This record gives sequence, structure tokens and C-alpha cells, in this order.
Amino acid sequence: MSRLCLTLLCTALWLPAAAFSQAGQPASSAPLKLAWINLEQAIVTCEEGKRELTDVQKFVDGKNQELEKLRKEVESLQTQLSTQADKLTEEATVDLQDQFTVKSTTLQRFQEDTQKQIDNLRTRVTNYIGRRMMPVIDKISQEKKLGAVLYLNAARDAYVDPSLIITEEVIKAYNQAYPLSTPVKKP
Repeated sequence: MSRLCLTLLCTALWLPAAAFSQAGQPASSAPLKLAWINLEQAIVTCEEGKRELTDVQKFVDGKNQELEKLRKEVESLQTQLSTQADKLTEEATVDLQDQFTVKSTTLQRFQEDTQKQIDNLRTRVTNYIGRRMMPVIDKISQEKKLGAVLYLNAARDAYVDPSLIITEEVIKAYNQAYPLSTPVKKP
């Protein structure tokens, strides 16, 4: 190895890694300002989030009514099978069992399909609002000269000073940026 390469290697190893930023420039000695946000709370409690999730809940309520109707039909067929099976002809019993099997399968598929629809609706709403919220977070970060905004996570964060949590500030700024009186383009 040449003397120059050896000198460069030794110098690189002895300089503290923190003295340089990712761009290779000397790092600033100013402390990094951090803030935290509970993004889920911000999404569900901003005015648009409340409205959109209320619409999702109306969909869920309608599907629950359909589900309850299907459950009652399945229960009715099961009751008929258990109480009338010995009074029915073999052909009528088989027909009733087939009806029960078809209705039970319909109920199970309805539950699975409905859950997928609900999950999809909630995901679309939260992703849509989350994407619209990012520029608001960015603006607040720039105004406060923040180096990073982290997602608040109770499993990871043992303690965060409440003055470092910007959730309420983001909600207020989002509501101002996207007032409900403004027509919304759905995702």
C-alpha cells in the first residue's frame, strides 16, 4: 500500500464520523431540533378526518344491518333443522340442510368481503388525509426549524416532553389549510 493511501486511511479512521454530514461537509455543532406527532390522532381528529370517517362508519352501520339480517336467516334455518328435522321427509330435510349450508357460506363470504371493503375504505381515507397532511407538517417543521419529526410510538418512546409533540398544532394548521367548506376531491 502506498504511503499516501495509508496516511488517508489512518486519517479517515481517526476523525470522528459525526464531524461530517452525509454530504461530506462538516456537521453543524447546533443541536438537532426534534418534534413528535401522533399521526393517527391527527388524521382522525382533524375536521376532514372526522367527516370522512363518519361516512365510513355509516357504511359500516349499513353493512352491520345486512349482516344481522343474514345471521337471523341462518339462525332460523338452524332452528328449523333442529326442531323440525324429525317431522320432515328426508327430501325436505336435505333441502333445508342445503339452504342452511348455502346461507352459512353466504354469511361467511359477506363478512370477509365486508371486512375487506371496510379496511380498504379506512386505508384510502387515512392515506388520502395523510398525504395532504405532509405539506402541513413540512411547513410547521420549517417554521420551527426542526431537524426531524418522528411518529409518536408508545411502544418505542418511553417519554416525550409534551412541548415537543406537535400533533395539535398540525391539526389546527390542517383545518386552516383544508377547511370543510372547500370541495374535496375524493381519492
